[in-house]
Amino acid sequence: MRRPLNSLVGSSAFTFYEVLTTHCRALKSGNLADVYTANKILNAYARCKELRIARKVFAEIPHRDTVSWNTMIAGFVNCGNLGTACEILKDMKRCGFDFDGYTFGSLLKGVASSYRLEVGRQLHSMVIKMGYEENVYAGSALLDMYAKCDRVDDAYMVFEYLPEPNSVSWNALIAGFSQVGDRNSAFWLLHCMEKEGVRVEDGTFAPLLTLLDDIEFYKLANQIHGKIMKHGLAFDSTVCNAMITSYSECGSIRDARKVFDGAVHMRDLVTWNSMLAAYLVHEEEELGFQLFLDMQRLGFEPDIYTYTSVLSACFEKAHKCHGQSLHAVVIKRGLECSVPISNALIAMYLKSNNTSMGEALKLFESMELKDRVTWNSILTGFSQIGLSEDALKLFGQMRSLMVEIDHYAFSAVFRSCADLATLQLGRQVHVLAIKSGFETNEFVASALIFMYSKCGIIEDARKSFEETPEDSSIAWNSIIFGYAQNGQGTIALDLFFLMRDRKVRLDHITFVAVLTACSHIGLVEEGITFLKSMESDYGIPPRMEHYACAVDLLGRAGRLDEARTLIESMPFKPDAMVWKTLLGACRACGDIELATQVGSHLLELEPEEHCTYVLLSHLYGHMRRWDEKANLTRLMRERGVKKVPGWSWIEIKNQVHAFNAEDRSHPHCKEMYRVLGELMEEITWLDADTGLDALMRQ
Repeated sequence: MRRPLNSLVGSSAFTFYEVLTTHCRALKSGNLADVYTANKILNAYARCKELRIARKVFAEIPHRDTVSWNTMIAGFVNCGNLGTACEILKDMKRCGFDFDGYTFGSLLKGVASSYRLEVGRQLHSMVIKMGYEENVYAGSALLDMYAKCDRVDDAYMVFEYLPEPNSVSWNALIAGFSQVGDRNSAFWLLHCMEKEGVRVEDGTFAPLLTLLDDIEFYKLANQIHGKIMKHGLAFDSTVCNAMITSYSECGSIRDARKVFDGAVHMRDLVTWNSMLAAYLVHEEEELGFQLFLDMQRLGFEPDIYTYTSVLSACFEKAHKCHGQSLHAVVIKRGLECSVPISNALIAMYLKSNNTSMGEALKLFESMELKDRVTWNSILTGFSQIGLSEDALKLFGQMRSLMVEIDHYAFSAVFRSCADLATLQLGRQVHVLAIKSGFETNEFVASALIFMYSKCGIIEDARKSFEETPEDSSIAWNSIIFGYAQNGQGTIALDLFFLMRDRKVRLDHITFVAVLTACSHIGLVEEGITFLKSMESDYGIPPRMEHYACAVDLLGRAGRLDEARTLIESMPFKPDAMVWKTLLGACRACGDIELATQVGSHLLELEPEEHCTYVLLSHLYGHMRRWDEKANLTRLMRERGVKKVPGWSWIEIKNQVHAFNAEDRSHPHCKEMYRVLGELMEEITWLDADTGLDALMRQ
């Protein structure tokens, strides 16, 4: 009777019902008194995560052994309850049972999962005290614990004490060095492992592949792929998934697809998600959407990661309908209660266009559970589309609800303070950032630099810059922009050359800042030279925004023909931003003919954009071409385009007041208009008085 019962309990296909049935049979036959059978039943309950019943069974075992205690410890560790596992360890010691390698192995696994380094060190001292430091099982678990807690030097010391480290030990050490990004040490360990003749496996290569994440490592990725095939691991799903991601990050979507196609018989959901992410990273959205449909057709149900990935590709205007369809699918499948998916939907609506803010807010308000990402998404959305007052109100709400404020929130708030020029409020938030320890974060520092620059306090912007890490290109770009926009283009260019000499990474934003600086101080030839040398000297191809800056540069100098020639020579089709820049230059130079041509082109590109109509209308009015101005007004009316009124803000006693033209919504508007009337009368009187004096002098 005992042998078949043990065989049944050990089956991996056990369900909770079968465990109960087997337990009843053991009680009926009296086999529960046999510690071997009792431990098997105990283990089965623990595997089913029925720890309450497992504790009852454990209490009823008449003659427990070390395996019984280890089973209970492992059960609680696997359920993420390290505290209870440690309490059982104490009881085990009080009851006079000796610990073994499996005891320490289970507990150290729990420590690694919860990153409780201080508990791990206490267990390490017990391992040494009881003479288990050379036990492969305990030693490997210790090594893994230190590695996962980012203490790779300690992990290596443990490794050196192992008399015969096995593949688990080697893999744990390689994974540890991979986790902290130490590429050289990780690959050196692979070399040593092969030299020692230790068998490599999927756990060896998967962590190494995470380190191959740039185009410069493409050849190395090919070599590792060759080793994987040589060792017969090419069809292991873990390795395949890592290879797809690695090839994608090394710039080869073609090789990633080859690996995916070769894994046709062992694909799991992670394989599909990896390939989907690869397509989206390489901006192959249509192929990504097709893959999303194919995986479902072949019976793979998308998970949270699938939905968040595919939703991230739906913010382009061309894919907006896909986003709305996916939103409907999410609702249909009851996934709208998933916080990550709702966050992805909010981000999708915010990125698609400014008019979708309402949809994002509806989602935000309907969410019962909100995390930090949810709040930050709406806060950033308000800030980016110019609803700065709403952003500041939301930030106050976050503070009152004790939502954790991170660097994303601080960055958004500083941007809003900059837009409203609320210097005093910005200074207060700056103090809060210092108290929270975020002042030196490169994103927060960049936003601080932007805020102080926008408020005209370039000295404080420079102080914030000086307090950031010296290699932060984000901070360098911000301070160059700050000086450029404050009319100190020479200092901005000096900073660029200093940035280059210190080998701080230059990017496309750096050159937008440099071209802006050239534009503001009239260095036309220097600016055009920068544009032409970007790709050849710095390896950064010019983008649309660089050409827009160059058009502005030429336009400010009155060289409209050259600006137009530059647009016509662009390697890609100019967008509305470039044409608007030229239209602004035409207005400044009074070139009505070119302005009319550019304006007509813009009205075709963006028939609902009010800015073009306003610019052209002002230009026609300035040139006294009243018929064209009237035609433009009629066209606006026919198309339903309305001029969006401009707003002005003033900060008084830490309170922001907003106004637009002829606004009467302010509670003190009567008093303000009375004072404004008195001022206008005084201006008129002064003007008349000045005119009379001039007449008398004649």
